Amino acid sequence: MSSFPLPVRIAAGLAATAIEQARQLPTTLLGLPVTVASQALQASMRIQQQITELAIKGDEALAGLRTPEEQPAWATFDEDEPAEPVVLSEDLSVLPDYDHLTLPQLRGRLRSFSEPELAELLSYEQRHGQRPEFVRMLQNRLERLRNQ
Repeated sequence: MSSFPLPVRIAAGLAATAIEQARQLPTTLLGLPVTVASQALQASMRIQQQITELAIKGDEALAGLRTPEEQPAWATFDEDEPAEPVVLSEDLSVLPDYDHLTLPQLRGRLRSFSEPELAELLSYEQRHGQRPEFVRMLQNRLERLRNQ
């Protein structure tokens, strides 16, 4: 056991810790911006999570006060309407699997088609699928190509 009083030992420990920290300061300063940014982002995400949790609890608490609103006649959703099958009456040479592509899949491939190929796809869609979002996307892309 040491013969020095507790306050003196604590002060010596603090001094030793301060010297160690001072020696490590150059290394610590290099990583400080990243550490500060990381901690700020973590704090921001925690706050966002807490706000979202409060909003969900608020929605649950207020749900009993509201009467459920009937769906307006003008509001229709894709899942409300029966899907119209695409008629496969002819092969499409430009893109054989066209009838099975989703809108995002087709959008991802649009830039690889030439003007005549896009015209063929548009014509095929207008004759068979007649899906407005496909027609509109093909028309817009074809228009952009023609205006270049």
